Amino acid sequence: MKRFAVLWLSLAVLVWIAAPASAQSRHYSLQKFRWVSHLTAPAMSDSKAAPAFEKLKSLIGEWHGTDSKGATLKVTYLLISNGTSIIETLLPEKEPSMVTIYHLDGDNLMMTHYCSINNQPRMRAAAAMGDIKKLEFTFFDATNISSPADAYMSSVMFTFQDKDRISQEWTMTHGDQKMPVVFNLERKK
Repeated sequence: MKRFAVLWLSLAVLVWIAAPASAQSRHYSLQKFRWVSHLTAPAMSDSKAAPAFEKLKSLIGEWHGTDSKGATLKVTYLLISNGTSIIETLLPEKEPSMVTIYHLDGDNLMMTHYCSINNQPRMRAAAAMGDIKKLEFTFFDATNISSPADAYMSSVMFTFQDKDRISQEWTMTHGDQKMPVVFNLERKK
């Protein structure tokens, strides 16, 4: 019932925004949208996963490092969408780039990985509290996977060594095989 009420409230708000009364400017409509979005969006600080999201926000900036085979890579983290999402861009030296977007979904920290093998696994991290040293995302669902035997990224573990050094262990699943690759990264200064 609550979802139904929120849906109707959202629809009413969109109609109100889209149909300004007389000669109101587009700017005024945008101001109405900003005002209403504060009413309908849950506060990020109320989420049990907010501390984990804050930890990921500490990565904002440029990073460089190597993978487990010694190949170099660059990684950037950028805060987007009014501070509600983080976009990670992985730039391996000799492979196609990939993008991952991290965001809160209620009490969950979610991510969607736009993989170079043309699928998009989504993963969830368990809520973490206190001084977060590790953050593990595990497979939730995916798009562009036609069979359970298809290859896809099934997990990623962040290990925060200090504010300028992290590692990521990505695991690709292909049928019954698990193939990990580790990225050791340092903040670019």
